[in-house]
Amino acid sequence: MDRALLETTLAEAGETDYRASQVWEWVARGARSYAEMTNLPAGLRERLAAAVPLSTLQVAEEAKADDGTVKSLFRTADGLPLEAVLMRYRDGRRSVCLSSQSGCPLTCTFCATGRMKFGRNLSADEILDQALHFRRVEPIDHVVFMGMGEPMLNVDEVIAAGRRLPDLGVTHRRTTVSTVGWLPGLRKFVDEVEEPMRLALSLHAAEPALRSRLMPVNDRYPLTDVLGECRRYFELRRRKVFVEYVMLAGVNDRVEQARSLAELLDPKIFKVNLIPYNPTGSFTGSSPKAIAAFESELKRGNIPTTVRLTRGRDIAAACGQLAAAGN
Repeated sequence: MDRALLETTLAEAGETDYRASQVWEWVARGARSYAEMTNLPAGLRERLAAAVPLSTLQVAEEAKADDGTVKSLFRTADGLPLEAVLMRYRDGRRSVCLSSQSGCPLTCTFCATGRMKFGRNLSADEILDQALHFRRVEPIDHVVFMGMGEPMLNVDEVIAAGRRLPDLGVTHRRTTVSTVGWLPGLRKFVDEVEEPMRLALSLHAAEPALRSRLMPVNDRYPLTDVLGECRRYFELRRRKVFVEYVMLAGVNDRVEQARSLAELLDPKIFKVNLIPYNPTGSFTGSSPKAIAAFESELKRGNIPTTVRLTRGRDIAAACGQLAAAGN
């Protein structure tokens, strides 16, 4: 919802400030229309329905995977595409993967989003409206900023959206913001976010040359500097940093590379998530045997490690696959 437009419309109607809070409470709880907002006068509900859409986004397309994952393609008011994903788990968790940009300018080689034309940063309202779309279907309890875009390139709007997620039922401790290591935004996130939002680092190679080949951002902001900010986050928040590591056959999945990664990371600070590669046309995914050997080597180095469960691969909704294909 465009909250600035809401406040302006209410002011023009001569309404007091608390009306905006009333409307937002309904929206955050998943209201599908103004007609549901029964503590607002009928005339005001009609005025708002005509002037303030419940969402800044239009749903262009939706797909559902065999595992229950749902991917939604949205368009902004100026026609730009973005995607968000609802992941349903057997233990009852309902996690939403949000986009912070339409496209991404950082061109990581294993990520489909990097091959899209970059549009722009999304506003906090546009970010929240992705989550609210799924909240109108069912309660949600986890959010990850791991969709389209680099969150730290849009850090102010990401922080603003993250601070409102508890209204939707997602606590700060269940909110994770990912970065490839865009240092200015990461520093600001570490400095300014006192809420216990989690931090994830998209790393994918311990060797600088290989990481630069996979992720050109490494040439601009070397991994040693990025890891320093991660350590500072841990020192200030006493919360571990997740390391995301996509497994690429013959590229970054050898046991000696796992050993290098274990030597690089402090087990008190970092926890590694190994991500089976989801096809985007650029690489081949590592075999289960290679992933298991890599995991074993990390654990031998006392690095907490898990292999992430892939969701939504059959509808191109898994990690690295969001690209608004054909749109």
